[in-house]
Amino acid sequence: MFGECVGPDSRFTIEVDQSFGNCPQYIQVRRPAWRRPPESFRDSRAVVPIGARLDGEARAILARADTLFIASASAAARGHAGPEGVDVSHRGGKPGFVKVRERGGASVLVLPDFRGNFLFNTLGNITVHPRAGLVVPDFATGDVLQLTGRAEIVWDGEELASFAGAERLLVITLDAGLRHPDALPFTWSAPEPARQLADTGAWSS
Repeated sequence: MFGECVGPDSRFTIEVDQSFGNCPQYIQVRRPAWRRPPESFRDSRAVVPIGARLDGEARAILARADTLFIASASAAARGHAGPEGVDVSHRGGKPGFVKVRERGGASVLVLPDFRGNFLFNTLGNITVHPRAGLVVPDFATGDVLQLTGRAEIVWDGEELASFAGAERLLVITLDAGLRHPDALPFTWSAPEPARQLADTGAWSS
């Protein structure tokens, strides 16, 4: 897929090279509305570096989060044969579904992985290229949390059993992070919870 700018009015075209269906499970419905003119965000507050250990504000964002996006790369990113590409997928749950641990001077995020579309794009990528990037929007404040780190999959064990409905866990040891204050130009309606959340637990970070 690529985009091409075609004029001063910022229109662009997209050509699809590969596509696959994704499911709406665990996605909370929200309706956006402009909270101030888009051009005013050129003067938004400076980006805040976090490092490998989360600060208090980043932890608070994760504690409120019911939605995040995870990026992973294919085997070709490590020089293996096969289709190249990256994948960005949604992860969601009740607020607090991401747990935060500390290990070896770094924050460690534990995410439940629920039943999805069975394409295993993210899990397959992490198996051969154990890196991941996360984007966590804070719908209440407009802040955005951007994190990168080393990823692993946990298939069984006591902690997995503590996440009702989870089939496995994603564990991400942070390398670095950024907090983008006031980055989202919208205000959002109260979420309409996905029906699948009724089968999951409620956890705090």
